[in-house]
Amino acid sequence: MNEKSPPLKDKVALITGAAGAIGYAISQALLENGCRVAVSDLPGQRLDDFTADLKKQAPERVIGVGLDVTNKDSVTNGFQSVIDTWGKINIVVINAGIALVSTLIEMDIEAFRKLEKVNVEGTLLTLAEAGRRFIKQGTGGDIIIMSTKNVPSPSAGFGAYSATKAACHQLGRIASLEFAQYDVRVNMVAPDAVFSE
Repeated sequence: MNEKSPPLKDKVALITGAAGAIGYAISQALLENGCRVAVSDLPGQRLDDFTADLKKQAPERVIGVGLDVTNKDSVTNGFQSVIDTWGKINIVVINAGIALVSTLIEMDIEAFRKLEKVNVEGTLLTLAEAGRRFIKQGTGGDIIIMSTKNVPSPSAGFGAYSATKAACHQLGRIASLEFAQYDVRVNMVAPDAVFSE
């Protein structure tokens, strides 16, 4: 009896914000399904430790990529690093994001701007680079954006997070329209809060 190949064998995935709870679960699932996985997050010990842990499962199918989603050059260089290693990218998971708990009345505008930069600009820069790479490859591809249940069903105290994630949601919808002609699918997943412990 022949064993079936894993469904994502030889596919290459890049995950942003990979060192958090959701990113870790996504990375593990992709590995289990045969993917080669580029885990990206801000450069530093957290990413290094996370990458080393994943490499225990599949040393030849994991690389760590230091990447700041708010910096265009960092995003471009991160994608290029994956292509230099494995020759292509098939799946991009836009997972990088931060939250803020604050009422609208008490919200610090600088804290809001930080969320806007990471959640909205980071999503835009990653989406745009993924689109460029998929178009250049001519292979189609898949982009998955981590949205949130707070877009359709917000909670008090999560105004900044809900608003910035709603912007990401709209960027994803527009990208799905603009990238469809290149056989690039754009989908969103809308989880509630996820904790590692």
